[in-house]
Amino acid sequence: MPVSWRQWGDDLGPGAVEQMANACRLPVAVRGALMADAHQGYGLPIGGVLATRGAVIPYAVGVDIACRVKLSVYDMPVATLDDDPGTLKEAIERETRFGVGSSFKNRREHGVMDLDWSVTEVTRKSRDRAWSQLGTSGSGNHFVEFGSFRVDHARLGIPAGTYLALLSHSGSRGTGAAVASHFSKLAMDLRRELPREMHHLAWLELDSGAGREYWAAMELMGAYAAANHACIHRHVSQRLGARVILDVENHHNFAWKEVHDGEEVVVHRKGATPAGEGVLGVIPGSMASPTYVVRGLGSRDSMMSAAHGAGRVMSRTKAKKTLAWADVRPMLAERRVDLMSAGLDEVPMVYKDIDRVMAAQRDLVEPLAAFAPRIVKMAPGTEPAED
Repeated sequence: MPVSWRQWGDDLGPGAVEQMANACRLPVAVRGALMADAHQGYGLPIGGVLATRGAVIPYAVGVDIACRVKLSVYDMPVATLDDDPGTLKEAIERETRFGVGSSFKNRREHGVMDLDWSVTEVTRKSRDRAWSQLGTSGSGNHFVEFGSFRVDHARLGIPAGTYLALLSHSGSRGTGAAVASHFSKLAMDLRRELPREMHHLAWLELDSGAGREYWAAMELMGAYAAANHACIHRHVSQRLGARVILDVENHHNFAWKEVHDGEEVVVHRKGATPAGEGVLGVIPGSMASPTYVVRGLGSRDSMMSAAHGAGRVMSRTKAKKTLAWADVRPMLAERRVDLMSAGLDEVPMVYKDIDRVMAAQRDLVEPLAAFAPRIVKMAPGTEPAED
C-alpha cells in the first residue's frame, strides 16, 4: 500500500503529482510531501520531499547534488545599482564563470579541496576538475545577480531599510553530475524489478557499500557546493571593497538523516528548502520577480520543508519554440532589470508567480525580507541545463 503524502498548491502538473504518488509506492517509503513549486522531473518530481527507511535514492536527491542559494547583504549604498552599474557587472564577469565545463585557469583557494576526495573512485578522479571549477556557476537556471534587499523590521540582525545585495544559485558542477550519474546507474542495475515508470526511483541501502559510498560523496558535494558560493561571494566582495553585514544560504537537492514521527529516516528534498522551526532560507522567484528570505515554521506535515523557488510552468523546449526576446525585453525594462545574459528558457514567463507560491505555503515559512533583482547574469541559452 502507498504511504501518505500531502501537496501544497492547487495548480500542480499531473506529471509531478503522478511521480509523487509513484514514489510513495516504494517499499522503502515512509511519507511524502509535494511543494507548491513542483513540476515533473526524473523519478521524484522537482519540489518533491520523500522520507525513506534505511535507503537513499540518488535521483530523489537530484543530478545537481546540493544545489544551493546564497544571499550576501553589503554595506555599500543601494544607489550603486543606478549610479555605477558597470562596477557591479564587472565584478560578476571577473569573479565567476558560466556554462557547462566553465572553469578558472588560476584556481580558487578553499579548504574544501583539503577534504578526503578519495571517499569514492568518482570523487577521487574528479578532484582536479572540481578544483578548476571551484567558484563557477554552471548553466540552466543558475545565476548571479545584484539587487535591492528590503527588510521592514530588524528581525535579521540589521536595521530596517533597503540595501545592496548579491544573490547566487548553483551547485556541485560537473563532479556532482558525475556522482549522480554513477550511483543512479548502479541503483537502477540493482533494482531491475521496479516498473518502468519507477525506474529512476531505484535506491541504495544505507548499510551497503554502495550506499555508504554515495552518502559520503553526497556530503562531500554539499561541502563543495557551499564552497563554490563562498568563493563567488568572497571574491566579489573583495573586488568591490564591500563588507558583508548579513548572509543567508541553504541547500536543496540533498538528503538528510532526520527524526520524524519518532523514527530516524532519510529525508530527500529534491528542489525543496529545509524549513525547520526558526531556520532561515532563501526562496528565489525569477529574473524579474522577488526572492524571499524566510524563517521556517517547522511544519510536521511537510517534514519541515518548503518550496525552493517559483517552479516552472513551461518546458525549456516549449519556451525556445514559442517565446521571443521582443516579448521579454519590455517586462525587464519595466522592472528595471539589466540582463547581462540568459537563455529564452529562463525568462520570467516560464515560471509561476512567486507570490502565489508563497501564499500557498504560508503555513510552512514566514517571509522576513525581499530581494528585487536588478543586474542578472546567467549562462547564454545554447547549452544543456544542469538543474
